Amino acid sequence: MKERKITRYWLLSLFGVLIASYYPLYMGISVIGDMIRDGTVMKENYPKYIIPYTPIAFAVILGVLLLPLIVKFIKWLPTVVASALSLGTFFGVELLFEDKVVVTSTETVTETVSRLADWQMYMCRYIPPEEYAGVDIITSTSVRTETPVDLLMGNYNPAFKMHFYMISIVLIIAILNSVYGFAHMIKTGDKSRKKALILQSFCAVAFLGMCILACFTAFWRDGNINVSPLSATLMSVFFILLGVTAGIFLGSLLLKSSRGVALWIPTILATITTLLMYIGEMILLHAHLYRFGTGFFFDGLPGIVLAPVDIVVILATGLVTYILMRFIGVREPEEKEA
Repeated sequence: MKERKITRYWLLSLFGVLIASYYPLYMGISVIGDMIRDGTVMKENYPKYIIPYTPIAFAVILGVLLLPLIVKFIKWLPTVVASALSLGTFFGVELLFEDKVVVTSTETVTETVSRLADWQMYMCRYIPPEEYAGVDIITSTSVRTETPVDLLMGNYNPAFKMHFYMISIVLIIAILNSVYGFAHMIKTGDKSRKKALILQSFCAVAFLGMCILACFTAFWRDGNINVSPLSATLMSVFFILLGVTAGIFLGSLLLKSSRGVALWIPTILATITTLLMYIGEMILLHAHLYRFGTGFFFDGLPGIVLAPVDIVVILATGLVTYILMRFIGVREPEEKEA
């Protein structure tokens, strides 16, 4: 009976993952088709954000596809084994796309050919609205005014991949933790992780939603270092969700550990994850960060670049993770004795 339930659950999970992965898979197939046929991908045919979302889709699909085998034969931490295999798949596909796919643009006077990794970097740069563009009086081609962000980013900087890699790792392990966790619960009947898995699923879906929103809107940044209140709020939520999702993943695996380990290790991981995203952004923007306003609370502190508001966001990530770990079942000693 349990085998039948797990099989039904696996098929339902696989179907859901395939449906959710439709567009990333379509992007990947389109690019591979162009490369086979033309040896390059024209800029107008290039699907934005093929990396990292197509490799993520391949990785998650593989992880879910292997679920029956891993759950059956791996007795100790099957989620970790599945995550390791999927992450290996992600980096393999990611690096293959980055190195082998080239993008060609013919909009300028001379044709430009770039590796996909380089091209993705430039796609991540903010391009001002059309009304800020001018026309070169010699070539009659459109030109765009350099913005503060353009000037800060300068030429290609591989640090942008730190953002993509961190986001990808967190998404993959969070999704697989939810899928494998519920499968383990069906197999063993142990519901001790139920709250943690529900919370992990919510965090994973919410974070994925924020990633999709960022792809289509870039959180409505306007090309300036000082961003609007809406953009500042969305960026803060994004950073906090990233850290909390990573923290809950680890916390869900440590529920049976001692109180100190189960509470503080996930809290520390969540805080470090958000801090690393800030560091990646700092490197990418040449020792600058987006500013959420003006005044002491929003200005960078001497020597560390981070503003007080950034420190609050980082600490808030840890605090939220700590509170959520308490909520899903980690209790103080006196509560256990009671």
